[in-house]
Amino acid sequence: MTQPDPARPQPARPAPVYRAPREWTRLHPVSPLLGGWAVFGVVGSIALYNVAPDWVGADEELVQAAHWLWRSLLWVILGAVLIVGLAIGIGYLQWRVDEYRLSDEAIEQRKGILFKQHKQARLDRVQAVDVVQPLLARIFGFAVLKVEVAGGENSGIALEYLRLGDAEAMRNELLALAAGVKRAKAEGRDASVNAVLSDDAVAKFPAQPTPVGGEGENPAYASAASLRDVTDGLRSLGGPAGLTETAAAPEREVYKVPIGRLLQSIVLSWPFLWICTLPLWVGLAVWIFPIEFNEIVAVAGASLFTVVPAALGLLGYFWSQLSGGFGFTAAISEDGIRLRHGLTETRRQTVPPGRVQAVQFQQSLLWRKKDWWRVTINVAGYQDDQAAVSTLLPVGTRQDALTALWLVLPDLGDPDPAGTVSLALSGTGDEGGFTPVTRRARLFDPWQWRHRGVRATDRALMIRRGWLVRDMFVVPHERTQSLGLTQGPLQRWRGVATFTVHSTNGPVSPVAQHLDMADAVALLDAQALRAAEGRRRQTPEQWMTAVGIREDGA
Repeated sequence: MTQPDPARPQPARPAPVYRAPREWTRLHPVSPLLGGWAVFGVVGSIALYNVAPDWVGADEELVQAAHWLWRSLLWVILGAVLIVGLAIGIGYLQWRVDEYRLSDEAIEQRKGILFKQHKQARLDRVQAVDVVQPLLARIFGFAVLKVEVAGGENSGIALEYLRLGDAEAMRNELLALAAGVKRAKAEGRDASVNAVLSDDAVAKFPAQPTPVGGEGENPAYASAASLRDVTDGLRSLGGPAGLTETAAAPEREVYKVPIGRLLQSIVLSWPFLWICTLPLWVGLAVWIFPIEFNEIVAVAGASLFTVVPAALGLLGYFWSQLSGGFGFTAAISEDGIRLRHGLTETRRQTVPPGRVQAVQFQQSLLWRKKDWWRVTINVAGYQDDQAAVSTLLPVGTRQDALTALWLVLPDLGDPDPAGTVSLALSGTGDEGGFTPVTRRARLFDPWQWRHRGVRATDRALMIRRGWLVRDMFVVPHERTQSLGLTQGPLQRWRGVATFTVHSTNGPVSPVAQHLDMADAVALLDAQALRAAEGRRRQTPEQWMTAVGIREDGA
């Protein structure tokens, strides 16, 4: 037998090629282990109740049961093994019956031990395909594939867990089939991005801000400076070492949130401010009221189980802000808006612009000096996971916020989009062509009535409000679900009314309060006509052309 020469270079192994299965295929065998970590919380709870001192206020029966279990160490070990084994066994049975496949018409999943389920998501109803990696799955190279479809609650499909390469291959194939790329190529026309996304689409707005009264007062509606050339799709997604049978569509990065800015935004938040001033309030209370130190310790110990959950909830808020905004990057491709973010749980998601129903800009008082904004959206089709996709920009400059709006609504229908949106964000009264709230509304809103107003452009309705916390809503006319006009008895007495734009489920609720009754009625009638006209003329290709992905007639 000939031994290989160590000095002689060996041929490199070909990179694996990941394919989307067309036959019924099970999830990865490691799925029961990755999804069964909750059972260890039971064992941890027993230990917690055992070691916790009596003065923390735990339930006496639970403490006694925990002490009894702890004294019988053998039974604890056997019980833990039994619980873990039972969980793994049930997980194994679930894995055996959980299968999926992809066809030219739909992605299908069937599962269930006692109650069988067979889900079918038609490709023409697919809204988005997200690749999610929780911490444990990320360590070992696995991912969850979530397919969101236009339908009711629990209509989506979640494949937990696949190898990262398999998840990427399925995602690419699903998006390609759903977009009709393969069908277009079969007909002899190219439906993919040929080279780089055109800078002409964004260059029609000034590339640099034009300061008016301060930094960032009148920035460009969108900037081409932050865009970069298209890189390989799989590499840009941070995918596995290998190739997918269907390559990811090319993309261009639009903006990115620096980690320093994200940390500063968390520090400049009201919850963090309350935490920092809490010792001051406690000291003030001790100084004002004659409270002994021993009494403070006793009260703190007796209420530990009240304080600890509150503290954990507060820490959870900070962690969610940090983890959700870590490495936040937005890009555009022919699939839509691609968002990548996450610290322990990474998420690569695709937001179809045509499914964005409403946009909200928000700025707290603590962010005003730096002119930072947060942009959130309502997305149709994410009934089961709306919170995961509601953030379009966790924190950014005004120009970043305007660029985020450009991603969703490239054509605002206004000759000066930069100036119009800037006045919508910071203006008062009738500045920027807004219809202001009547002075009769001071009874209901004495502090911020001057900051309220509405304005409609050819493509969207804008609503602004807020004094300490500024809010501005943008609703594309074609995404208007329904309209409402309400008037309470006091509002009727003052001749004002509240105008509401009903949107899909999500954090954005566009409401214009305390408008003059005549203005509210006129707005209701005009907005109904604009919404009907917008739905008639809007097509997905218009967005692709506006952001420079394709040319007219392509």
